[in-house]
Amino acid sequence: MSASRFTLHRLWAIVLKEFIQMKRDRVTFGMMVGIPLMQLMLFGFAINSDPKHLPTALRAADQGPFARTLVAALSTSGYFTLTHEAATEAEAHRLLQLGEVQFVINIPEDFSRRLLRGERPSLLIEADATDPSATGPALNAVRAIADHVLDRDLTGPLARLRAKAGPIDLQLHAHYNPENITQYNVVPGLMGVVLTMTMVIITALAITRERERGTMENLLSTPVRPFEVMLGKILPYIVVGYIQVTLILVAAHFVFHVPMIGSLLLLYAVSLLFIAANLAMGITFSTLAKNQLQAVQMAFFFFLPSILLSGFMFPFRGMPEWAQWVGSILPNTHYLRIVRGILLKGNGLTEIAPHLWPLLAFLVVAMAIGVKRYRQTLD
Repeated sequence: MSASRFTLHRLWAIVLKEFIQMKRDRVTFGMMVGIPLMQLMLFGFAINSDPKHLPTALRAADQGPFARTLVAALSTSGYFTLTHEAATEAEAHRLLQLGEVQFVINIPEDFSRRLLRGERPSLLIEADATDPSATGPALNAVRAIADHVLDRDLTGPLARLRAKAGPIDLQLHAHYNPENITQYNVVPGLMGVVLTMTMVIITALAITRERERGTMENLLSTPVRPFEVMLGKILPYIVVGYIQVTLILVAAHFVFHVPMIGSLLLLYAVSLLFIAANLAMGITFSTLAKNQLQAVQMAFFFFLPSILLSGFMFPFRGMPEWAQWVGSILPNTHYLRIVRGILLKGNGLTEIAPHLWPLLAFLVVAMAIGVKRYRQTLD
Protein backbone atom coordinates (compact mmCIF):
# COMPACT_ATOMS: atom_id res chain seq x y z
CA MET A 1 0.00 0.00 0.00
CA SER A 2 2.84 2.35 0.85
CA ALA A 3 4.48 1.68 -2.52
CA SER A 4 1.56 3.34 -4.32
CA ARG A 5 1.96 6.61 -2.41
CA PHE A 6 4.00 9.52 -3.66
CA THR A 7 7.18 10.00 -1.65
CA LEU A 8 9.88 12.62 -1.91
CA HIS A 9 12.51 9.98 -1.19
CA ARG A 10 11.77 8.00 -4.35
CA LEU A 11 11.39 11.20 -6.38
CA TRP A 12 14.79 12.40 -5.24
CA ALA A 13 16.30 9.03 -6.18
CA ILE A 14 15.03 9.38 -9.75
CA VAL A 15 16.25 12.98 -9.99
CA LEU A 16 19.67 11.98 -8.66
CA LYS A 17 19.82 9.14 -11.19
CA GLU A 18 19.19 11.56 -14.06
CA PHE A 19 21.94 13.89 -12.89
CA ILE A 20 24.34 10.95 -12.69
CA GLN A 21 23.33 9.96 -16.23
CA MET A 22 24.01 13.51 -17.42
CA LYS A 23 27.42 13.40 -15.80
CA ARG A 24 28.25 10.19 -17.61
CA ASP A 25 27.04 11.52 -20.97
CA ARG A 26 29.24 14.61 -20.98
CA VAL A 27 28.90 15.25 -24.71
CA THR A 28 25.13 15.59 -24.54
CA PHE A 29 25.29 17.75 -21.41
CA GLY A 30 27.95 19.96 -22.95
CA MET A 31 25.86 20.44 -26.10
CA MET A 32 22.75 21.30 -24.07
CA VAL A 33 24.64 24.07 -22.27
CA GLY A 34 27.24 25.08 -24.84
CA ILE A 35 25.14 25.23 -28.01
CA PRO A 36 22.61 27.79 -26.69
CA LEU A 37 25.43 29.99 -25.37
CA MET A 38 27.33 29.82 -28.65
CA GLN A 39 24.23 30.59 -30.68
CA LEU A 40 23.30 33.47 -28.37
CA MET A 41 26.68 35.11 -28.83
CA LEU A 42 26.87 34.33 -32.54
CA PHE A 43 23.40 35.44 -33.57
CA GLY A 44 23.16 38.29 -31.07
CA PHE A 45 26.11 40.07 -32.67
CA ALA A 46 25.67 38.87 -36.27
CA ILE A 47 22.01 39.53 -37.08
CA ASN A 48 21.23 43.04 -38.30
CA SER A 49 18.02 44.10 -40.07
CA ASP A 50 19.43 47.50 -41.05
CA PRO A 51 22.39 46.68 -43.34
CA LYS A 52 24.90 49.41 -44.08
CA HIS A 53 28.11 49.83 -46.09
CA LEU A 54 26.50 48.06 -49.03
CA PRO A 55 28.77 47.70 -52.10
CA THR A 56 27.88 50.31 -54.72
CA ALA A 57 29.05 51.02 -58.26
CA LEU A 58 29.27 54.57 -59.59
CA ARG A 59 28.65 55.50 -63.23
CA ALA A 60 29.25 59.24 -63.27
CA ALA A 61 29.33 61.06 -66.61
CA ASP A 62 29.35 64.42 -64.79
CA GLN A 63 32.30 65.23 -62.53
CA GLY A 64 31.06 68.69 -61.54
CA PRO A 65 30.83 70.00 -57.94
CA PHE A 66 27.15 69.17 -57.57
CA ALA A 67 27.75 65.56 -58.63
CA ARG A 68 30.68 65.25 -56.21
CA THR A 69 28.56 66.66 -53.39
CA LEU A 70 25.85 64.12 -54.13
CA VAL A 71 28.26 61.16 -54.21
CA ALA A 72 29.91 62.31 -50.98
CA ALA A 73 26.54 62.59 -49.23
CA LEU A 74 25.55 59.08 -50.27
CA SER A 75 28.87 57.71 -49.05
CA THR A 76 28.72 59.46 -45.69
CA SER A 77 25.16 58.23 -45.11
CA GLY A 78 26.67 54.90 -44.12
CA TYR A 79 24.48 52.86 -46.45
CA PHE A 80 26.64 53.03 -49.59
CA THR A 81 30.28 52.07 -50.03
CA LEU A 82 31.71 52.79 -53.47
CA THR A 83 33.54 49.64 -54.53
CA HIS A 84 33.36 49.85 -58.34
CA GLU A 85 33.32 52.44 -61.09
CA ALA A 86 31.33 51.36 -64.13
CA ALA A 87 32.27 52.90 -67.47
CA THR A 88 29.21 51.65 -69.35
CA GLU A 89 25.63 50.68 -68.65
CA ALA A 90 26.41 47.09 -69.65
CA GLU A 91 29.21 46.90 -67.10
CA ALA A 92 26.94 48.26 -64.38
CA HIS A 93 24.23 45.73 -65.22
CA ARG A 94 26.82 42.96 -65.15
CA LEU A 95 27.92 43.92 -61.64
CA LEU A 96 24.30 43.79 -60.45
CA GLN A 97 23.69 40.44 -62.11
CA LEU A 98 26.76 38.86 -60.53
CA GLY A 99 25.77 40.22 -57.13
CA GLU A 100 29.07 42.06 -56.71
CA VAL A 101 27.24 45.31 -55.95
CA GLN A 102 23.88 46.07 -54.38
CA PHE A 103 23.39 49.46 -56.05
CA VAL A 104 24.47 51.41 -59.11
CA ILE A 105 24.45 55.23 -58.98
CA ASN A 106 23.99 56.79 -62.43
CA ILE A 107 24.78 60.51 -62.85
CA PRO A 108 24.09 61.80 -66.40
CA GLU A 109 26.55 64.03 -68.20
CA ASP A 110 24.22 67.04 -68.19
CA PHE A 111 23.46 66.81 -64.47
CA SER A 112 25.09 70.09 -63.40
CA ARG A 113 23.94 72.04 -66.46
CA ARG A 114 20.31 71.03 -66.05
CA LEU A 115 20.45 71.70 -62.32
CA LEU A 116 21.60 75.28 -62.88
CA ARG A 117 18.77 75.76 -65.35
CA GLY A 118 16.26 74.65 -62.74
CA GLU A 119 15.18 71.62 -64.81
CA ARG A 120 15.50 69.04 -61.97
CA PRO A 121 18.06 66.66 -63.53
CA SER A 122 17.52 62.93 -63.17
CA LEU A 123 19.47 60.76 -60.76
CA LEU A 124 19.06 57.05 -61.38
CA ILE A 125 19.66 54.56 -58.55
CA GLU A 126 19.53 50.91 -59.64
CA ALA A 127 19.20 48.26 -56.95
CA ASP A 128 19.44 44.49 -56.78
CA ALA A 129 16.05 43.92 -55.14
CA THR A 130 16.17 40.13 -54.96
CA ASP A 131 16.31 40.71 -51.19
CA PRO A 132 14.00 43.69 -50.45
CA SER A 133 15.03 43.80 -46.80
CA ALA A 134 18.62 44.57 -47.83
CA THR A 135 17.76 47.51 -50.08
CA GLY A 136 14.73 49.05 -48.33
CA PRO A 137 16.47 51.14 -45.64
CA ALA A 138 19.12 52.40 -48.07
CA LEU A 139 16.54 53.50 -50.65
CA ASN A 140 14.59 55.33 -47.96
CA ALA A 141 17.77 57.18 -47.04
CA VAL A 142 18.33 58.14 -50.68
CA ARG A 143 14.96 59.86 -50.87
CA ALA A 144 15.78 62.04 -47.86
CA ILE A 145 19.27 62.82 -49.14
CA ALA A 146 18.09 63.84 -52.62
CA ASP A 147 15.78 66.54 -51.23
CA HIS A 148 18.39 68.36 -49.12
CA VAL A 149 21.84 67.25 -50.26
CA LEU A 150 22.49 70.44 -52.28
CA ASP A 151 21.14 72.96 -49.76
CA ARG A 152 24.62 74.19 -48.89
CA ASP A 153 25.56 74.59 -52.56
CA LEU A 154 22.33 76.28 -53.63
CA THR A 155 22.80 79.58 -51.84
CA GLY A 156 22.54 83.21 -52.90
CA PRO A 157 21.29 83.49 -56.50
CA LEU A 158 21.01 79.70 -56.69
CA ALA A 159 18.59 79.49 -53.75
CA ARG A 160 15.68 79.74 -56.19
CA LEU A 161 16.54 76.21 -57.36
CA ARG A 162 15.41 74.73 -54.05
CA ALA A 163 12.08 73.57 -55.32
CA LYS A 164 9.52 72.12 -52.93
CA ALA A 165 9.81 68.78 -54.66
CA GLY A 166 13.61 68.89 -54.36
CA PRO A 167 16.22 69.99 -56.88
CA ILE A 168 16.78 66.42 -58.17
CA ASP A 169 14.42 64.11 -60.01
CA LEU A 170 15.21 60.87 -58.18
CA GLN A 171 14.47 57.67 -60.09
CA LEU A 172 14.75 54.31 -58.35
CA HIS A 173 14.86 51.13 -60.40
CA ALA A 174 14.54 47.91 -58.41
CA HIS A 175 15.85 45.17 -60.68
CA TYR A 176 14.71 41.51 -60.56
CA ASN A 177 11.93 42.25 -58.07
CA PRO A 178 10.57 45.72 -58.93
CA GLU A 179 7.42 45.35 -56.81
CA ASN A 180 9.39 44.15 -53.75
CA ILE A 181 7.29 41.00 -53.48
CA THR A 182 8.52 39.06 -50.47
CA GLN A 183 7.61 35.67 -51.92
CA TYR A 184 10.08 36.17 -54.77
CA ASN A 185 12.84 36.22 -52.19
CA VAL A 186 11.53 33.78 -49.58
CA VAL A 187 10.18 30.92 -51.70
CA PRO A 188 13.40 30.26 -53.68
CA GLY A 189 15.32 30.53 -50.42
CA LEU A 190 13.09 27.91 -48.82
CA MET A 191 14.47 25.38 -51.27
CA GLY A 192 17.86 25.55 -49.58
CA VAL A 193 16.37 25.63 -46.07
CA VAL A 194 14.12 22.60 -46.61
CA LEU A 195 16.89 20.55 -48.20
CA THR A 196 19.32 21.43 -45.41
CA MET A 197 16.85 20.53 -42.69
CA THR A 198 15.69 17.21 -44.10
CA MET A 199 18.92 15.96 -45.65
CA VAL A 200 21.16 16.67 -42.66
CA ILE A 201 18.78 15.50 -39.92
CA ILE A 202 17.65 12.33 -41.69
CA THR A 203 21.13 11.17 -42.62
CA ALA A 204 22.56 12.18 -39.22
CA LEU A 205 20.53 9.31 -37.79
CA ALA A 206 21.72 6.75 -40.37
CA ILE A 207 24.88 5.23 -38.88
CA THR A 208 23.82 6.07 -35.31
CA ARG A 209 20.65 4.06 -35.80
CA GLU A 210 22.68 1.17 -37.23
CA ARG A 211 24.89 1.16 -34.14
CA GLU A 212 22.00 1.31 -31.66
CA ARG A 213 20.17 -1.52 -33.43
CA GLY A 214 23.30 -3.67 -33.47
CA THR A 215 23.47 -3.93 -37.26
CA MET A 216 26.69 -1.92 -37.59
CA GLU A 217 28.73 -5.00 -36.67
CA ASN A 218 27.25 -6.82 -39.65
CA LEU A 219 28.27 -4.00 -41.99
CA LEU A 220 31.80 -3.87 -40.59
CA SER A 221 32.22 -7.63 -41.00
CA THR A 222 31.46 -7.45 -44.72
CA PRO A 223 34.04 -6.56 -47.42
CA VAL A 224 32.14 -3.34 -48.18
CA ARG A 225 34.45 -0.31 -48.11
CA PRO A 226 33.63 2.73 -45.92
CA PHE A 227 33.18 4.98 -48.95
CA GLU A 228 30.78 2.45 -50.49
CA VAL A 229 28.67 2.36 -47.33
CA MET A 230 28.45 6.14 -47.18
CA LEU A 231 27.64 6.43 -50.87
CA GLY A 232 25.02 3.71 -50.59
CA LYS A 233 23.33 5.57 -47.74
CA ILE A 234 23.44 8.89 -49.60
CA LEU A 235 22.05 7.85 -53.00
CA PRO A 236 18.46 7.06 -51.90
CA TYR A 237 18.16 10.43 -50.21
CA ILE A 238 19.34 12.20 -53.35
CA VAL A 239 16.14 10.99 -54.99
CA VAL A 240 14.15 12.31 -52.03
CA GLY A 241 15.94 15.65 -52.35
CA TYR A 242 15.03 15.97 -56.01
CA ILE A 243 11.40 15.24 -55.18
CA GLN A 244 11.48 18.10 -52.68
CA VAL A 245 13.08 20.44 -55.22
CA THR A 246 10.38 19.59 -57.76
CA LEU A 247 7.56 20.14 -55.28
CA ILE A 248 8.95 23.54 -54.24
CA LEU A 249 9.40 24.66 -57.85
CA VAL A 250 5.85 23.61 -58.74
CA ALA A 251 4.45 25.49 -55.76
CA ALA A 252 6.64 28.51 -56.51
CA HIS A 253 5.33 28.70 -60.07
CA PHE A 254 1.64 27.88 -59.65
CA VAL A 255 0.93 29.10 -56.11
CA PHE A 256 3.33 32.00 -55.52
CA HIS A 257 3.89 32.96 -59.18
CA VAL A 258 7.65 33.31 -58.72
CA PRO A 259 9.29 34.19 -62.08
CA MET A 260 11.61 31.51 -63.46
CA ILE A 261 13.81 33.29 -65.95
CA GLY A 262 16.83 30.99 -65.98
CA SER A 263 17.38 27.34 -66.88
CA LEU A 264 15.64 24.83 -64.64
CA LEU A 265 17.95 22.12 -66.01
CA LEU A 266 20.94 24.05 -64.68
CA LEU A 267 19.19 24.45 -61.33
CA TYR A 268 18.58 20.70 -61.10
CA ALA A 269 22.21 19.99 -61.95
CA VAL A 270 23.54 22.38 -59.29
CA SER A 271 21.07 21.02 -56.72
CA LEU A 272 22.81 17.64 -56.91
CA LEU A 273 25.99 19.19 -55.52
CA PHE A 274 24.10 20.92 -52.72
CA ILE A 275 22.09 17.84 -51.77
CA ALA A 276 25.24 15.71 -51.70
CA ALA A 277 27.04 18.27 -49.50
CA ASN A 278 24.23 18.22 -46.92
CA LEU A 279 23.99 14.44 -46.98
CA ALA A 280 27.74 14.14 -46.44
CA MET A 281 27.43 16.50 -43.47
CA GLY A 282 24.63 14.40 -42.01
CA ILE A 283 26.63 11.21 -42.42
CA THR A 284 29.61 12.88 -40.74
CA PHE A 285 27.46 13.86 -37.76
CA SER A 286 26.19 10.30 -37.48
CA THR A 287 29.77 9.00 -37.25
CA LEU A 288 30.66 11.58 -34.58
CA ALA A 289 27.59 11.07 -32.39
CA LYS A 290 27.30 8.24 -29.89
CA ASN A 291 23.50 8.10 -30.00
CA GLN A 292 20.60 9.48 -31.99
CA LEU A 293 19.99 12.33 -29.55
CA GLN A 294 23.50 13.66 -30.08
CA ALA A 295 23.11 13.25 -33.84
CA VAL A 296 19.95 15.37 -33.85
CA GLN A 297 21.57 18.01 -31.64
CA MET A 298 24.54 18.27 -33.98
CA ALA A 299 22.22 18.53 -36.96
CA PHE A 300 20.29 21.42 -35.39
CA PHE A 301 23.56 23.10 -34.44
CA PHE A 302 24.39 23.10 -38.15
CA PHE A 303 20.86 23.91 -39.30
CA LEU A 304 20.29 27.12 -37.34
CA PRO A 305 23.36 28.96 -38.67
CA SER A 306 22.40 27.78 -42.14
CA ILE A 307 19.15 29.71 -41.77
CA LEU A 308 20.30 32.80 -39.90
CA LEU A 309 23.74 33.38 -41.43
CA SER A 310 23.02 32.50 -45.04
CA GLY A 311 20.98 35.56 -45.98
CA PHE A 312 17.65 33.73 -45.93
CA MET A 313 16.03 35.56 -43.01
CA PHE A 314 18.32 38.56 -42.60
CA PRO A 315 20.40 40.54 -45.12
CA PHE A 316 23.77 38.85 -45.55
CA ARG A 317 25.64 42.12 -46.08
CA GLY A 318 24.12 43.54 -42.91
CA MET A 319 26.18 41.15 -40.76
CA PRO A 320 29.65 42.06 -39.48
CA GLU A 321 32.55 40.86 -41.58
CA TRP A 322 33.47 37.96 -39.29
CA ALA A 323 29.89 36.65 -39.47
CA GLN A 324 29.97 36.90 -43.25
CA TRP A 325 33.09 34.74 -43.22
CA VAL A 326 31.26 32.14 -41.13
CA GLY A 327 28.24 32.31 -43.42
CA SER A 328 30.42 31.90 -46.50
CA ILE A 329 31.53 28.48 -45.23
CA LEU A 330 27.97 27.18 -45.14
CA PRO A 331 26.69 25.59 -48.37
CA ASN A 332 23.24 27.11 -47.95
CA THR A 333 24.66 30.62 -48.41
CA HIS A 334 25.98 29.84 -51.87
CA TYR A 335 22.99 27.74 -52.87
CA LEU A 336 20.57 30.57 -52.04
CA ARG A 337 22.51 32.91 -54.31
CA ILE A 338 22.53 30.30 -57.06
CA VAL A 339 18.78 29.63 -56.85
CA ARG A 340 17.80 33.30 -56.68
CA GLY A 341 20.26 34.13 -59.44
CA ILE A 342 18.91 31.47 -61.81
CA LEU A 343 15.22 32.04 -61.11
CA LEU A 344 15.11 35.84 -60.72
CA LYS A 345 18.09 37.05 -62.74
CA GLY A 346 18.38 34.37 -65.40
CA ASN A 347 22.01 33.63 -64.47
CA GLY A 348 23.87 30.98 -66.41
CA LEU A 349 26.81 28.74 -65.55
CA THR A 350 29.31 31.58 -65.89
CA GLU A 351 27.50 33.75 -63.34
CA ILE A 352 27.03 31.00 -60.74
CA ALA A 353 30.52 29.48 -61.14
CA PRO A 354 32.01 31.44 -58.18
CA HIS A 355 29.51 29.72 -55.87
CA LEU A 356 30.10 26.19 -57.15
CA TRP A 357 33.63 25.61 -55.88
CA PRO A 358 32.71 26.39 -52.21
CA LEU A 359 29.96 23.76 -52.45
CA LEU A 360 32.38 21.26 -53.94
CA ALA A 361 35.02 22.01 -51.30
CA PHE A 362 32.49 21.58 -48.49
CA LEU A 363 31.36 18.25 -49.97
CA VAL A 364 34.93 16.92 -50.23
CA VAL A 365 35.85 17.94 -46.67
CA ALA A 366 32.63 16.57 -45.13
CA MET A 367 32.95 13.29 -47.03
CA ALA A 368 36.62 12.90 -46.07
CA ILE A 369 35.85 13.40 -42.36
CA GLY A 370 32.94 10.98 -42.56
CA VAL A 371 35.00 8.25 -44.25
CA LYS A 372 37.80 8.65 -41.71
CA ARG A 373 35.42 8.56 -38.74
CA TYR A 374 33.48 5.60 -40.11
CA ARG A 375 36.32 3.23 -39.21
CA GLN A 376 36.15 4.31 -35.58
CA THR A 377 32.39 4.32 -34.97
CA LEU A 378 32.46 1.24 -32.74
CA ASP A 379 35.38 2.41 -30.58
